Amino acid sequence: MAKKTVLITGASRGIGRELAFVFAENNCNVVLVARSSIELAQLKHHLEAEYDISAHTIVKDMSLPQAPVEVFAELKRSNIDIDYLVNNAGFGDYGLFAETNWERYEKMIALNITSLTHLCHLFVRDRFEKRKKGRILNLSSLAAFQPGPMMAVYFATKSFVLSLSESIGSECKKIGVTVTALCPGPTSTGFGEESKMSASELVSHATIASARDVAWVGYKAMMKGKPVVIEGTKNKFIPFLIRLLPRRLVTWISAKVMRKS
Repeated sequence: MAKKTVLITGASRGIGRELAFVFAENNCNVVLVARSSIELAQLKHHLEAEYDISAHTIVKDMSLPQAPVEVFAELKRSNIDIDYLVNNAGFGDYGLFAETNWERYEKMIALNITSLTHLCHLFVRDRFEKRKKGRILNLSSLAAFQPGPMMAVYFATKSFVLSLSESIGSECKKIGVTVTALCPGPTSTGFGEESKMSASELVSHATIASARDVAWVGYKAMMKGKPVVIEGTKNKFIPFLIRLLPRRLVTWISAKVMRKS
């Protein structure tokens, strides 16, 4: 039986890196996309040495406008057929909305929203729809279910990813394609340090999941075709509680837990 092949963006670190290992362990060839050529080369070597799979690397900054089209074109040139698409690349930033440079937000929206949406469109329209099969895993967040003062744009981008995933997942059922939104809470990935979110009350008091655990939860949910999966038993109650509370109160609570510790 021929091996399946997965494309993973943001594959060099954190959840993306762990997802690469999870897919390799499950006998999938991998296409690894990230900005760092050194980290990708090391990951490729590690995966191919440890598992009976092939790993192809594409060095690309997915926040750039033409990146999705360039990745898709390279796959065609290399005659690589993708069965699973994992949109993992993304970043956040902690701080007051007005005090953050617009360029930072512009890049965040480009990576978290535009690039992810473009890749979904390319693969659904030009690959999965024709074959009547395919699976997509989009990295959203527990942040998607609520407003996020101090990380307003990041929370909003993850709400977009969740809504988009559920919507196109519903549309794609008739063509045999599944779309899963993975919504982890705080995770040990280096994200907290990069986004400066480690300074918040939320991270200082939250239970931090391992990237490995989050990757396995996402993989299993994608393979089952689940539309949404939330990592962590306690985290699963948060969206339910949010629906019961007035929106204004939810925003106030979010502001309290997102303040600096």
